[in-house]
Amino acid sequence: MRLLCISDIHGSLENLPRVKGELEGADLVVLAGDITNFGGRQEVEGIVEEFLKLNSRLLAVPGNCDRPGVNEVLAERGISLHGTGRVIEGIGFFGTGGSNSTPFGTPQEYEEEELWGFLARGHQMAVGAAKLVMVSHSPPHGMRVDTTRAGVHAGSRKVREFVDAHQPDLVISGHIHEAKGTDTLGRSLLLNCGPFKAGCAKVEIGDKIGIELLEFR
Repeated sequence: MRLLCISDIHGSLENLPRVKGELEGADLVVLAGDITNFGGRQEVEGIVEEFLKLNSRLLAVPGNCDRPGVNEVLAERGISLHGTGRVIEGIGFFGTGGSNSTPFGTPQEYEEEELWGFLARGHQMAVGAAKLVMVSHSPPHGMRVDTTRAGVHAGSRKVREFVDAHQPDLVISGHIHEAKGTDTLGRSLLLNCGPFKAGCAKVEIGDKIGIELLEFR
């Protein structure tokens, strides 16, 4: 299965034409949060429509900068992975949106135990699949993919604990813009897509998982 993984769009689709071919050729498109820039229903509806014009197979979680109306639209459209899961062609997908606490008081922050709860509910719906893909806007704490420019690990401790405990094959995240890249945690491969203004990532899931980071210059 070929995935195109995009995070931290923040309401700007300026780079959408640059990945038109990748979007149309992907088996599944994954949006890993902060789809809008503090927007709600109206803003996310427009963005989702633009993606669906290019690929009808879309899954998404909200980010900490998305207002609750975003969650409602994603659920109504049947594309949400926030606190839920599904199996597609033998691959299980589940996830959580929002983030752990930040210094900025953004619209969708959760207590760490709540993030664990969202992941646990979704995991129950996807477990047993040949491979498991977890989508969490917040990356796991203490990894390369959650390190801020100042060297602070700003990811979620409970997301980290969940990955440690359940070892999904792939964890897709965003949130920390400057931490775009990959890492490993046990047998789990970690991917921070980075902000869409700078690029995104292509993933191929087969016997092994391959990742290609796309950079916009």
